[in-house]
Amino acid sequence: MTLFDLTGKTALITGSSGGLGYAMAKGLAEAGARVIVHGRNTEKLEQARQALAEARHDVLVTSFDVTDEAAIERALADLDAQGIDIDILVNNAGIQLRKPLVETSHEEWQKVLDTNLSSTFLMGRHVARRMIARGQGGKVVNIGSLMSSVARPTVGAYTAAKGGVRLITQSMAAEWAEHGIQANAIGPGYMITEMTQPLVDKPEFNDWIINRTPARRWGTPDDLVGTVVYLAAPASNFVNGQIIYVDGGLLSVI
Repeated sequence: MTLFDLTGKTALITGSSGGLGYAMAKGLAEAGARVIVHGRNTEKLEQARQALAEARHDVLVTSFDVTDEAAIERALADLDAQGIDIDILVNNAGIQLRKPLVETSHEEWQKVLDTNLSSTFLMGRHVARRMIARGQGGKVVNIGSLMSSVARPTVGAYTAAKGGVRLITQSMAAEWAEHGIQANAIGPGYMITEMTQPLVDKPEFNDWIINRTPARRWGTPDDLVGTVVYLAAPASNFVNGQIIYVDGGLLSVI
């Protein structure tokens, strides 16, 4: 269906050498997009590139610190020099910190906010400037969390950052919609990744998630693919400033 066809589009997915980001990059590639895979671990980045290339997808790689504005601008300028325009930006890079607020240092707090929230602003600003200058619109997909709307103990910094992601997504829509840019967010539920595997391995927590989630299971990275393709595709051209929770129904129950 042409509504979901990304042929001819280029998508940059931050934090996509593994986990949720890689699954979304692969899904966008399967929908026809050329994908730019991003990460800091060069070995994992090359493994991701090889896997996508072997599947006959059009793939490029880039490596920079998403919290370093100068590094962001250098990377985007390098793409400019190659004649590569970004049509779809997926702000996925992020970190977690599990620590009570009273034990969280200012430095730890700032690192979580910089990596999860400030990077979304910085990447969005620099890419949107280019989209606006080209005059052909574009798509920005920010990755939030269940914690974009609710809180749990020991993840206060992450909750603040992901709540900010939801609101900056609305701000992006408010300012960029007139330029044909749609900015939306995805709020993943509890997904099995390298980052969450220690929680899966805790019987008490694992049982809590399964019993708390109406779908009675953890999510997988592939569960995000349909939503990210939808938000990156023409099918969502009049959808702006929204967050779609992919959580197995968890936020719908008490």
